[in-house]
Amino acid sequence: MHYREKFKEENKAMEERFLLSIERIAGIAKEYNVAEPFDEYFREMADFLLGMKDLYEREKVDWAADLSLEELQAFNASLYQDVLPENYETSYANPSYAVEVLGDTFGRILSFLYTEIRGEIIFAYEQRLFDMTIINELFLEIYYLFLDPNVSYRQVKEAIYWYVNDYSDEIMMYRTREQLDTDLDFATRIIMESDLSDLRYIYQFGEYIGENELKTAAFLNAMSQEEIDAMAFTYTDGYREGFAINGMDISKKKTVNIRYNIGFERMVRAAINQFRAIGLEPIIYRSGVHSFNKRGMVKIGYLSTSPNKQYEFDHRADQAIYLDKNLVNRKLESLQAAYEEYAQEANVFGGPAVMEIFGEEPFTPVAKEEAYRLSDYQQKLDVDFRTRSNQIVNQYIRPEERSFTIIAYPMPEIGDDYKEIFAEIVKVNTLDKVLYRNIQQHLIDALDRAEYVHVLGKGANKTDIKVMMHEMDDPAHQTNFENCLADVNIPVGEVFTSPKLTRTNGVLHVSEVFLNELSYKDLCITFEDGMVKDYSCKNFDLEEENRKFIKENVLFNRETLPIGEFAIGTNTYAYVMAHKYDIVYKLPILIAEKMGPHFAVGDTCYSYCEDTIVHNPDGKEIVAKENECSILRKTEPEKAYFNCHTDITIPYEELGSITAILKDGSEIVLIEDGRFVLPGTEMLNKPFENA
Repeated sequence: MHYREKFKEENKAMEERFLLSIERIAGIAKEYNVAEPFDEYFREMADFLLGMKDLYEREKVDWAADLSLEELQAFNASLYQDVLPENYETSYANPSYAVEVLGDTFGRILSFLYTEIRGEIIFAYEQRLFDMTIINELFLEIYYLFLDPNVSYRQVKEAIYWYVNDYSDEIMMYRTREQLDTDLDFATRIIMESDLSDLRYIYQFGEYIGENELKTAAFLNAMSQEEIDAMAFTYTDGYREGFAINGMDISKKKTVNIRYNIGFERMVRAAINQFRAIGLEPIIYRSGVHSFNKRGMVKIGYLSTSPNKQYEFDHRADQAIYLDKNLVNRKLESLQAAYEEYAQEANVFGGPAVMEIFGEEPFTPVAKEEAYRLSDYQQKLDVDFRTRSNQIVNQYIRPEERSFTIIAYPMPEIGDDYKEIFAEIVKVNTLDKVLYRNIQQHLIDALDRAEYVHVLGKGANKTDIKVMMHEMDDPAHQTNFENCLADVNIPVGEVFTSPKLTRTNGVLHVSEVFLNELSYKDLCITFEDGMVKDYSCKNFDLEEENRKFIKENVLFNRETLPIGEFAIGTNTYAYVMAHKYDIVYKLPILIAEKMGPHFAVGDTCYSYCEDTIVHNPDGKEIVAKENECSILRKTEPEKAYFNCHTDITIPYEELGSITAILKDGSEIVLIEDGRFVLPGTEMLNKPFENA
């Protein structure tokens, strides 16, 4: 049954409520019953919601089939024009403008309402009448409050609180369902049934479509099917290999979640066919739309490039309006009920296959006083929710039985050399695994002799950190480091471990780094016994803003995090390529982490899978899979995991040395002055020589 046909049945129960809401909203557009300055705001919102009703009706049929590409482009632009950078300064979506026009009391909460209402664009395309109806009713409830000139902020806030609370079950149930149920195939049908050579298909998703999406799709259309299939195979075979190397039976799994950026449909179609050949059906859901489902700036699902990252940054903490302990408990109960409902689907879910994109200009946000922020108490609640929700998910999708893969490609925004860079990235993604396996084994053999590793920056880089290694009971058959090849984590090129926290002390510093779509300047983190003790950066003039920025987006509102990983990236080919095209700070961490030593703050690479036996290609068992935090899973599981893992890479040009210090005090130098000096690794310097 077609996606829209399925929703016809589900929508019947909501039609009367929806039409009643639309009838009342139509009246608001003509009324002048609310005092200024709010009257214009409510009439503009009413006009928008009426437009969404029209879009919903048109989406019931193939209304866009006769429109030209230019007409579709113009319509898409009309949906998103008010949040584009050139219009954002005078948009109610901008909390600063909303406060300026609507006042200190109501400006930012009505900016939130405006943002929540904009979700109806997606719901109209997906024919989700329930979601449209409850948003309409929230809008009407708040409008009625403003008919009283003595309306209070508390009344508006309570209306939003009960909207979230009352519908948490339905919202959470649907979000869980779309992550597990292959029947929700809105995106899959577009990908598999459209004529991908006709770029008009790209507007069926309802997302903002910019130059990146259009040019990517056109670029892939110029490729041969052989090239497309080869790119898809690197991606799907990495996923398959992830199960194989960990001794898991992929035949027990029936579904795979594909996450990607719009524009790559040709490659995704090839990947779907390849996944189906190994018995896996695709699940493709978009990133969260309701504020209830969002997690700051982090997006999980399929998406397009952002129309305006400042807009998303301004609304990253809108949950501050309603987040309290009762709601956290309600969300957790709803999540538990949702997974119980879809337990069978969860059991056969294999994990995500992720295609990242890069090439956009690094985003340095403006911190606005008018934007919502979580209080200290709410930050703790948010951390508690993330911890407990992950525990629920792991009951139904067991970590030791799932895998993943992740790969990245550039977007056209990267510059005039896009075609050449794309070809280079394809090469980076398919480098010789055997060659790197042998070279990296030399590094591991040396590192396994170390009591600790000393990492030292050079020049202006202040890095000076001692990283403690785990002791091995049987060095002849055990190892601390994984020899990481291009399977789940593409491309090839790193050795990594989970270090001991006790006596791991020092400073990690990078002049510039791009983490989770945010740029950090002069990021400096001090560790004591492996835990974050202090941190700073130079993004903002005020040190307080810099600390808030790091706490929110690196520590994810925690007071501290452990070092979850220490690694040495060996992909010097990618490093030299990045410098050649001047794209070092545009690369995703997936590639950047392979281009130098890096440290991850948060969980280890083996979180939730510490008891799974893993071996390197040489047959040695990897034993350094946890630390003093993760070991608490046996006694205090709520303290064991942090559900985040952020890699921070030191570029080779900022690296003075990496030295393995043995128990007797002797030293084995691995890297000196940014070059590999350990015998057996000299080949890694060749890309530098050819640069």
